Amino acid sequence: MQFMEKWFRLKEQGTDVKTELLAGLTTFLTMAYIIFVNPAILGDAGMPKDAVFVATCLAAALGTLVMGLYANYPIALAPGMGLNAYFAYGVVKGMGYTWEAALGAVFISGMLFIAISLLRIREMIVNGIPHSIRTAITAGIGLFLAIISLKNAGIIAAHPATFITLGDLHKAPALLAITGFFVIVALDRLKVRGAILIGIMAVTVLSFFLGGNRFGGVFSAPPSIAPTFLKLDISAALSIGILNVVLVLFLVELFDATGTLMGVANRAGLLKNGKMDRLNRALLADSTAIAAGSFLGTSSTTAYIESAAGVQAGGRTGLTAIAVAVLFLACLFIAPLAGAVPGYATAPALFYVSCLMLRELADLNWDDTTESVPAVITALLMPFTYSIANGVAFGFISYAGLKLLTGQARKVPAIVWIIAAVFVFRYFYLGAE
Repeated sequence: MQFMEKWFRLKEQGTDVKTELLAGLTTFLTMAYIIFVNPAILGDAGMPKDAVFVATCLAAALGTLVMGLYANYPIALAPGMGLNAYFAYGVVKGMGYTWEAALGAVFISGMLFIAISLLRIREMIVNGIPHSIRTAITAGIGLFLAIISLKNAGIIAAHPATFITLGDLHKAPALLAITGFFVIVALDRLKVRGAILIGIMAVTVLSFFLGGNRFGGVFSAPPSIAPTFLKLDISAALSIGILNVVLVLFLVELFDATGTLMGVANRAGLLKNGKMDRLNRALLADSTAIAAGSFLGTSSTTAYIESAAGVQAGGRTGLTAIAVAVLFLACLFIAPLAGAVPGYATAPALFYVSCLMLRELADLNWDDTTESVPAVITALLMPFTYSIANGVAFGFISYAGLKLLTGQARKVPAIVWIIAAVFVFRYFYLGAE
């Protein structure tokens, strides 16, 4: 216990071991879906699903472990949603590259990440984010979480004419998710510790009786990782055509992970004067995880917005991340048990966290439209384009553009101009893959 106190500085952060472990379990339950979703998506690219399952667990555990031990932040990492879809449907199926070449592109983007992290260029980029955009990132992630959670619960659904509409509220998943949401909010308001976790577990138990959920057992031996381990093709990734893929991966990884780190840290009260004390360590953690994941056989690893659920449950230090990492490793052997928690059981937790994150918008200077409008654009485009990176990109572009048009160009940091120019180049020259 003394070692944990000394290493993680629990008292300084106003937390304890029990709270941290509970927060880790909460975060894990909200993101455990990735160990099943990632193999399904990458399997569509021709990758062996069983090997990808193992690679997903190992990459998530490794990245999160580094984040916890080295950076001491309660932020979990795993192969990113959106990045895996781009890998499978954009690069492999859309452009015709092999999945081995795509893994090579992931590796190169990871090495670029490590380089700019070591040179502190990435830290300079993060610290150059204007206050209004930084605030909007947190709120935008909240809106993004809302879309994800409502979709997982079946409360919203796709519509050919309106794009989105109300789902079927007569079905068990939607009704159970709504029930779970009210349970979580009520328990949290009554100061019941572990309210989010209680809500998740309550819906899971009810799902066996009312939702048609089936218990598939507890233990199973982990499959072999050999079919994907060290199968990346770096030489193919260095070909001229796929360099565009590397750039897109690099930009999306940069601002997806950076936006998540800033948003979750802000929600946890871990920012000091708008900055993260150990930012470079956190950046190196996810940079290393990307490169390691490419060796194991999975698409880009990134910081997870679901970490906000663990933060809401009280997680403040790297011990929360360590708990998540251990649970990912355990999943190698208890995949049936981990799979027993349905998506609509974790949806209420994510939706509640999203509600709390929206209050960050109150900090905006609404009287200055050159600050508030880019912030709103940042927040809205995250859920509406299903991408944190797109929200950040258009936030930077609109911020720089409005400052220029209103004669305030000198007030804009140089790094903002550079980032805005890079994104304009990406969208109008390379396209918005």
